[in-house]
Amino acid sequence: MTDTSAGVDRRRGRDETEEERADRKWGELIQEVRVAQTGVQILFGFLLTVVFTPRYAQLADIDQVIYIVTVVLGACATGALIGPVSLHRLVSGRQVKPQAVTWASRMTFVGLVLLLATMTSSLLLILRVATHDGFVPYLVSAVVLWYLLFWFGVPMWTRHRYSSR
Repeated sequence: MTDTSAGVDRRRGRDETEEERADRKWGELIQEVRVAQTGVQILFGFLLTVVFTPRYAQLADIDQVIYIVTVVLGACATGALIGPVSLHRLVSGRQVKPQAVTWASRMTFVGLVLLLATMTSSLLLILRVATHDGFVPYLVSAVVLWYLLFWFGVPMWTRHRYSSR
């Protein structure tokens, strides 16, 4: 956009083709996915080992259910966050990169929501086993609010505040 009323050339955005924009967005998305993938894969790997410890058999039934739900959420989060790589591999060279970026972005968002759920249920399970105090749900809720604030609240506020209308 050029503002000629003040005699100043204020361009907004980038001068790039749709393909160049898709390439840039793809690179940015893959960097973001790498960060999330590392976290979810470490958490998921740890969760897979818990069932093979002697302590697992001593868990209350509800804690075993929370564990199973947590493992399933971790598996789903891992799948969603690896999905963009598979998508890119399967559609590479087919001239659909802008559409692939859109779908990969959606997969990544779903993966982040599932990662949030996995981390929440992991924290709930760990705190239930570590302590039997009544404050556990409040502490877990506070941490979830913290995640929501920094993963979604601040980005959405920034998007709203600084995006051109």
